[in-house]
Amino acid sequence: MLKPHLAVMRGRDPHEQGRASTPLELLFDLTFAFAFATAADHLAKLVAEGHITPGLTAFSFAMFATCWAWVNFSWFASAYDTDDWAFRLTTMLQIVGVLIFTLGLPRVFDSIDKGQRPDNAIMVAGYVVMRVALVSQWLRAAWQDDERRRTCLTYALGIFVVQVGWVALVVLPPPAAALWPLMAVFITAEMVTPWIAESKDGGTPWHAHHIAERYSLLAIIALGEGLAGAVAAISAAVSRQGWNADAVLVCVAGAGLTFGLWWVYFMIPSAPVLHAQRGKAFGWGYGHMVIFAAIAATGAGLRVTAAYIANAAAIGPVTAVLSVVIPVAIYVASIYGLYAWLMRQGDPLHLGLLAGTAGLLAAALGLAAAGLSLAVCLMVVMTAPIVTVVGYELAGRRHAAEAMARVLAE
Repeated sequence: MLKPHLAVMRGRDPHEQGRASTPLELLFDLTFAFAFATAADHLAKLVAEGHITPGLTAFSFAMFATCWAWVNFSWFASAYDTDDWAFRLTTMLQIVGVLIFTLGLPRVFDSIDKGQRPDNAIMVAGYVVMRVALVSQWLRAAWQDDERRRTCLTYALGIFVVQVGWVALVVLPPPAAALWPLMAVFITAEMVTPWIAESKDGGTPWHAHHIAERYSLLAIIALGEGLAGAVAAISAAVSRQGWNADAVLVCVAGAGLTFGLWWVYFMIPSAPVLHAQRGKAFGWGYGHMVIFAAIAATGAGLRVTAAYIANAAAIGPVTAVLSVVIPVAIYVASIYGLYAWLMRQGDPLHLGLLAGTAGLLAAALGLAAAGLSLAVCLMVVMTAPIVTVVGYELAGRRHAAEAMARVLAE
């Protein structure tokens, strides 16, 4: 009698040669494109209406929840992907959970914008679906991987307990004054659970090169949101003015900015450092959530500029440009911070490059305040990542190689 293949979940080899993302992981990642796009769309809408504080509050909450859902699956898969029918079905269940979660994002933005308690019931429902699958995967690993049973059970228990807490906040809502503090406690518990689990018995056998590739692929998906924002800005310019010089500049600026952010990201040699010093994974992984949020917010900012160009925004030109400048500044600063974390040292060259980047972003704001067209301002913003690119190609590559040699020697 034929039986479906079911592998033993004993952990992957962290030194496996040629480990790469699987087609199933790529399919899983694509579901997050909708989450990024939904969060960026609603942020852009609220900022264009002048509702900046509620927009940023809802966006921060939504992006943490989105990134955390992806992180939960990706690190487990890096350690225990068996690619058998059971793993595939539980992953499919998590994909369904992501889609449900994404459908709940608009209600979160709307409720916070109205000054109400966050309406995150659908988001929590999506998380319940995801975590039924995830906890079952950790329990399967605990059952079949004797060496790391305690670690896997810690993950399963921690995830279950925190999820019960999130459900309780929906079913038994606390007083309004206690809601955000309790949410902060649960978010902290979410982030502490992996640290506790990985501190036990050597942690899980995640693969450094594989996990670095996984993060880079999600960064590319998030950058796709930037391109969508660029298309929105171009469409607004063309529909209002036709194909003129400003429309061409907006096209170049949107595409060039996205390309520059991509180039800057791939300057960091994450994989070899994580392979040599696995203890840096937490700062590296958690820091990426800021990077992903900044990329998505840049796409939202480009949408805001599109609304301004189309005369559909209640904000001025400086605020419109600021909606792009701020996430770009956060992104570039986060990349330099990530480099310093991995290399355990700063680089005097970076101070000059950061100063040049800040100067260009400030110049874009000055030009907007002076009444120049938004297209020209966006062209100046586009040049901000180029400072880092040029600095890296002229001298930074050599500095990085020297720092890498020192890190690997340690």
